[in-house]
Amino acid sequence: MNQLNLVLLWHMHQPDYRDYATNEFVLPWVYLHAIKDYTDMAYHLEMHPKIKAMVNFVPILLDQLEDYAEQFSVGQMRDPLLRLLATPDLEQLTGHDRLHVFDSCFLSNHETMLRPYPAYKRLHELYDVLNKRGDSELIYISGQYLADLLVWYHLAWTGESVRRNNEIVMKLMAKGEGFSHADRMQLFTLIGDLIQGLIPRYRKLAESGQIELSTTPHYHPLSPLLIDFSSARDSMPNATLPINEFYPGGRNRVAFHVTSAIASHAKRFGEKPAGIWPAEGAISTPLLKILADQDCQWSASGEGVLVNSLRKSYPDEPLPERDHFLYRPYRVTGEAESITCFFRDDQLSDMIGFEYSKWFGRDAAEDFVKSLERIQHHTPQKENPVVSIILDGENAWEYYPYNGFYFLDDLYSMLDSHPAIRTTTYRDYIASAECVNNRVALPALAAGSWVYGTFSTWIGDQEKNCAWDMLCAVKHSFDLVIQSDRLTDAEKAEASRQLASCESSDWFWWLGDYNSAHTVASFDQLFRQNLTNLYHLLKLPVPVTVLEPISKGDGHVETGGAMRRSS
Repeated sequence: MNQLNLVLLWHMHQPDYRDYATNEFVLPWVYLHAIKDYTDMAYHLEMHPKIKAMVNFVPILLDQLEDYAEQFSVGQMRDPLLRLLATPDLEQLTGHDRLHVFDSCFLSNHETMLRPYPAYKRLHELYDVLNKRGDSELIYISGQYLADLLVWYHLAWTGESVRRNNEIVMKLMAKGEGFSHADRMQLFTLIGDLIQGLIPRYRKLAESGQIELSTTPHYHPLSPLLIDFSSARDSMPNATLPINEFYPGGRNRVAFHVTSAIASHAKRFGEKPAGIWPAEGAISTPLLKILADQDCQWSASGEGVLVNSLRKSYPDEPLPERDHFLYRPYRVTGEAESITCFFRDDQLSDMIGFEYSKWFGRDAAEDFVKSLERIQHHTPQKENPVVSIILDGENAWEYYPYNGFYFLDDLYSMLDSHPAIRTTTYRDYIASAECVNNRVALPALAAGSWVYGTFSTWIGDQEKNCAWDMLCAVKHSFDLVIQSDRLTDAEKAEASRQLASCESSDWFWWLGDYNSAHTVASFDQLFRQNLTNLYHLLKLPVPVTVLEPISKGDGHVETGGAMRRSS
């Protein structure tokens, strides 16, 4: 009986939410996901020490987690929501701060994170009544209401593992209302403790050999597009590309992001990463060459990329059955043959990301394991399949009851004792003779991502292309100024950091009419603010186009949001 090798890779990522001009955090998602998802994911691994898994941390996320940890250490908060949580007298808030509380503290999946809590639900109902009468009515909301709302928002964003084990959270949830400043400070201190303990928890799991930690190019750029816009046509032959034919110096910029990521990973975790999960699973042959030059052992992408690559490699042959090509390690023929490539099972990964949240936890876990057993049964007899499950380790759980607690606990328990399924990591699998024997040559790689196997989420429509052209324009200016003697070395370093933030894939992800108007406005503004800051650092006037919104969105949440189906 053949054995199935299961790789669970949880990808942890948030873009840089800091405004470098003010040093303020514009959005709170880093610390909210930290106290909810990153804590819970570590907890489940700690409770199931036999489970092996992979955790991919994007360096810019770790940079921000360390920034928050430092803020708590020195007691100077640069996140407005945390600052408000700790404010002694909420009766004296400015109108701007009051609106910030209202705009922020209902942003969540109400079905799983608001309606289950009667006291929090009541706060929302009161807000709805007054808000329908106009903003002027909101001045009648008391400081006590604001205190209760701030506490409940943070309680709703607290991980299930914390709720079940922390007396402060239990006490506050039991109290329900009338929270004092002392109550708020207890919650504030707990948030700081959770954040400060996160990186050490994952480091300990890695040092025990239970998990492999991997990384992503530092600021999460869509690397193949930075290298060559035309790579989008590998999977979208008729794609409309930006006016600029290429991103200036893109290959060097990708090499910078990769080198910086490897250095930051080694500094934090004491060793270089064995492999790299590229931003959005987006790969191309030139990117793999850059990774090979950095001695990376593995990389990975989506099933759609493998399908397109097999069709490109063998245009006259029919595609074999899925079970006969997906669950193998590959090497792309050419300059990057030293890298072993893996491709995610899109269907099973999407079941966790989008479907199992609607099931009872145990039923979902049993269905997942049965799916693995079917894969094992249908793969060729002499092969031990390697199944890659790769998805966000943060965004899916908001849609699960209890933050996915029962699903993950049942899943890990079933995998713990399964006689024919072995959880492993890419590093461990690559070191085995099994990988060497099973690795298959892939003559041609079709560039693409884990979403649809294409780059359509980041390029090809008018708004996304407009954003690329704006980025190209500032990069042209950046190159000219950096080569001159107009800036000091310190000013050049500051401008380089700002440019790296501008290159994040996230700005392009959110532009488009398939995302909600509120979220699009936030990310559109943040992208353009990054560009504006860079022009200021270069001591150049800001073009008028940068001051005008790029995209409006229209609220089709099912097709948008922080996650996207792979097909």
